[in-house]
Amino acid sequence: MTAAGERGEEKVAKTKTDLILIVDDTEMNRALLADMLTPTYRVLEAADGQRAIDLLQQYQSEIALVLLDIVMPKLDGFEVLAVMNKNGWIGRIPVITISAETASTYIDHAYDLGAVDYISRPFDERVVQRRVKNTIMLYSKQRMLEGMVADQIVEKERNNYLMVEILSNIVEFRNGESGLHVLHIRTLTDLFLHQLQRTTDRYPLSSSRIAMMVNASSLHDVGKISIPEQILNKPGKLTAEEFAVMQTHSALGAQIMADALQRHREELLQLAYNICRWHHERYDGGGYPDGLRGDEIPIEAQVVALADVYDALTSVRVYKPAYPHQQAMEMILGGECGAFNPLLLQCLCQVGPRLEEELRLRSPGDMAEQSILALSSQALSAGQASSRTLTLLEQERTKYQFFAAMSSEIQFEYHYATDLLSMSEWGARQLALPMLIEDPAGDRQLAAVLDPVDYRDLQAKLRAATPDCPIVDAVYQLHVQGQKRWYKALARPLWEDEESGQMEGVIGKFVDVHERQLQLQTLQQRAEQDSLTGMLNHATARERIQPYLAQSGRQYAVALLDLDHFKEVNDRLGHMFGDQVLQYTAQRVRRGVRAGDITARIGGDEFLLFLKCRQPVEPVIRRIFSGLGGKFHGFDIAMSMGVALCPQDGEDYETLFHKADQALYAAKKAGKGRCLFYEDKMRDLLSAISPIDR
Repeated sequence: MTAAGERGEEKVAKTKTDLILIVDDTEMNRALLADMLTPTYRVLEAADGQRAIDLLQQYQSEIALVLLDIVMPKLDGFEVLAVMNKNGWIGRIPVITISAETASTYIDHAYDLGAVDYISRPFDERVVQRRVKNTIMLYSKQRMLEGMVADQIVEKERNNYLMVEILSNIVEFRNGESGLHVLHIRTLTDLFLHQLQRTTDRYPLSSSRIAMMVNASSLHDVGKISIPEQILNKPGKLTAEEFAVMQTHSALGAQIMADALQRHREELLQLAYNICRWHHERYDGGGYPDGLRGDEIPIEAQVVALADVYDALTSVRVYKPAYPHQQAMEMILGGECGAFNPLLLQCLCQVGPRLEEELRLRSPGDMAEQSILALSSQALSAGQASSRTLTLLEQERTKYQFFAAMSSEIQFEYHYATDLLSMSEWGARQLALPMLIEDPAGDRQLAAVLDPVDYRDLQAKLRAATPDCPIVDAVYQLHVQGQKRWYKALARPLWEDEESGQMEGVIGKFVDVHERQLQLQTLQQRAEQDSLTGMLNHATARERIQPYLAQSGRQYAVALLDLDHFKEVNDRLGHMFGDQVLQYTAQRVRRGVRAGDITARIGGDEFLLFLKCRQPVEPVIRRIFSGLGGKFHGFDIAMSMGVALCPQDGEDYETLFHKADQALYAAKKAGKGRCLFYEDKMRDLLSAISPIDR
């Protein structure tokens, strides 16, 4: 790149105005144009057509206008315009050609290739500035209008999808079927139609029409809303009379759609009518209600019929268990469920190997967004900028799904409206859970992985999150593949709007931090414990005791224990033997108290006991003390103990510790080998434990 080009790229980072690409092989021409435009715009410069293509590729989303010379080395201006047309850039990046050539053939050819204006040299500054400004303003307003239209179309399709989903869920609720039935029908319909589109051109299947058929498939059983519930949810086989009533749901659903069609002539309603009425027809004429044969049955109804049969076979119903995928395939292909279009059976075989995976992988949100994007793209096919935006959104979703599958993280989404939890494919496989979980709070499989207490704790943290502080993190133990492992949860709520605070859902992930958590626990253990005996150290014991003392109306005892004649042990038998005596004593102290009591080594040969008193304390203390003595490798272990009681002797830790210390000193002074409780007459005694040991 030239120095001027480098200078232009530097401006890209420093300013925030519209970006203009100047393409001319003469540096003087580029400099003149740059001087005219830099007070108002950012400028990039290219000395040939190839460099212009490279910069367009790099800055395509930022460039507001291209000033393009015609006669240049490597690629001329016409070739640059051809590449811009091929890549779809010309519809959203306006091009003004700049040249000394004034022949009409040059100008007409530039216009034919998509240029919007032509400026001849020598340049008039006012003309250049005005044409540049007008062109950028015109395209900016055009993009704004296209964006508004795109937003309106997307919103309309989103509302259509929402109403269809609500109505279909009402039917499912009455029918007692899995809340995933409609999602499965949509997924299967989508898969079969796209495979049919690739297999044959016999049926008119554009992307937008497929999306609309998928949306309409959600309403296939809407007529069941008029079927008596005792028939709809009967666990056993229906009688002939009951089956005849059940069969009327297709005609009833069609009548609902026909009534709606009288008021609104919408393609979605016509497709829904066809599906509702004829999704129980069979290719050989053996179905109902009209006994249609072959392609007398609309293709959308044929596809939903196949999807409905497959899902009915592989799902639990009140009258049957779920059949495995392979058995369902054999039953359909063997004609046990009626005759289907041979082309559709071919499609079923082609997508069969990935059916189970697709049904696990697709979430309601994915299906909704795919339908909305397809419908909106078709409606905006005349506006390249808006359809490209929708394509980019779909590409972002695809990238997200790819990285989610590749990362070793358990990623999840939760939707409040549907009470549905969806997990990434890798995460579901790691936890041995389905990718979609209805009512996660009550799901037993999920409760076996994440303790319900932890689940409620995470819920509470998410409810407490705010738009200013949305990120929630916590560490929990998950049961993964037969063992407990530590995971860090990172999540955030999604709000309908930040002002109302109404949560629509949650997104988040669990990251395995097991090894790191174990290291932290080890470090914390080392910081809290005495390295020789494994007991708590004094500082940690104090921290754990103080919350108990803050609870009024409870009784506790603080006891200090000191080995008698321990200095002689070290002097006569050595420090290694002395350490073994301390370890042995620590074991006996721990064994002598209950699990909820606190023990600690507070320094040297001194130990602390904190007892929660549920009965007269003195007999308990005497029993513990009498069990601490004994022999260790021929050495007689003797000790003294001082005890202070809460609340009689004090209610804070420092007071109780000091009085227990004074009682210990009194025991030592009285001849050792004994246990004394604090009395007022001991208040003027010294401490048995030095300040440094405290």
